[in-house]
Amino acid sequence: MKRRAGILLHPSSLPGPYGIGEIGPSARGFLAWLDAAGQRIWQILPLTPVDAAGCPYASPSTFAHEPMLLSTDDLCDDGWLQHNEKAYAPHPVGPVDWREVRSRKGRVLHLAADRVRSQVDLGAWTASHPVGSELETWALFRALGREHGQDWTRWEEPLRRREAGALGDARDRYATSVERELALQWLFDQQWARLREEATRRGIELWGDVPIFVGLESADVWARPRLWRLGDDLRPTVVSGVPPDAFSANGQLWGHPLYAEEAHRAEGHAWWLARMRRALEASHRVRIDHFRGFAAVWEVPAGDTDATRGHWIPGPGKPLLDALLGTFPALDGAPPFIAEDLGIITDDVRELRDQAGLPGMVILQFAFGGPLNGTGAHPYLPHHHQHHQVCYTGTHDNDTAVGYWHKADDATRDHARRYLGVSDAEWPWALLRAAWRSVCDSTVVPMQDVLALGSEARMNVPGVAEGNWTFRMRPEAMSIGLAHALEEQARISGRTEIPGLPQG
Repeated sequence: MKRRAGILLHPSSLPGPYGIGEIGPSARGFLAWLDAAGQRIWQILPLTPVDAAGCPYASPSTFAHEPMLLSTDDLCDDGWLQHNEKAYAPHPVGPVDWREVRSRKGRVLHLAADRVRSQVDLGAWTASHPVGSELETWALFRALGREHGQDWTRWEEPLRRREAGALGDARDRYATSVERELALQWLFDQQWARLREEATRRGIELWGDVPIFVGLESADVWARPRLWRLGDDLRPTVVSGVPPDAFSANGQLWGHPLYAEEAHRAEGHAWWLARMRRALEASHRVRIDHFRGFAAVWEVPAGDTDATRGHWIPGPGKPLLDALLGTFPALDGAPPFIAEDLGIITDDVRELRDQAGLPGMVILQFAFGGPLNGTGAHPYLPHHHQHHQVCYTGTHDNDTAVGYWHKADDATRDHARRYLGVSDAEWPWALLRAAWRSVCDSTVVPMQDVLALGSEARMNVPGVAEGNWTFRMRPEAMSIGLAHALEEQARISGRTEIPGLPQG
């Protein structure tokens, strides 16, 4: 890949007057600012519908998109809303209040959806859409969930088992709700296509994200239970987790149902291919979250309260990777996938990653502490970086660089000062410079680190259910001065093309 720099920021974190970042003018403005700042990557989190807490990694659908990200202004400009119908947020520059946004903005989106379904042939749209049947499944699932609760395993038996008669009756009974959901997905596809086209025009790659697992309370598991290891009662027999380690004596119990790999192989990984096709419709490249699960998965008996009784089982491995690489063409000579290979990575994971030619990740926050502190041996220290890796200061699951610094112990801070040759006053810009100067072809830094924000701006604290996914950037953050500073760093780090000079 070309040598370049980028920013990690989910669209929900963009500024704007509607209580949540949107994919209209504020997103296009962010692309213009990235362009001026010499940034050629915009990395986002999954665009799929979020859960009740706003988490996009526990989505009830792998094919649908989150309607709350729709642009209110674009809906007006396109004639789907009147300007006097805009629902402005009571605190427009504050964090995302997902419950309040759903209540206030949801009513407005219903108006737009009703106008769409009266004017657009949604049946023809889904019939021609690459994942149209999946979107129809999602729309019905969403309508049923509103009536019967999100946990489909508690629905009445004919709906749980997807009996044809029961599904037909449900489509008729909830036709308005189903059509509204399809209309919202149609609107999202229209708006996002414009944003993707603008990014492409500016030479900015959009990087998406695909979680490896899917939650039980999802349209995917409801529609295809045979692809997951469920019992006769349609409940999981085993679930996902992480083994005990130095940070957690009981491991982590994630609780996702595990894949029935034989069933996926028998259908040529058709569900996976459709899932990735949908993700690559939205983004130029996709990060595969928890890539180590391609090699092996920590299987825990269903019903356990922690992960201690789990054990490793083989993941989908090379057959799935071969199917993906054989279906989706390379982009600039590299596969359109990035492997999130963080944590304890074994040789089999490295082998899978390297055979597929996927770039892995390095996180600078992890490089200065722990048992290797001060030895120069940590693989994430810049002198160990490799061209094909992607360098981050941190990810959406880490504290901000400023928050990390304030919470680090004395030995960690001392190592960072000595290694980077800086004082406390130069943090976090010193960490950003180390990322940009890395030999890694691609460097991506969270916007919170560029703005030198503290822990209050953290996007997510793993294992904590509430209070995450709410960060929003203030409008004045995208200043011309900051853009010029970033562009200079990209230029002197060789991360922007200089006209007339050979690249690569």
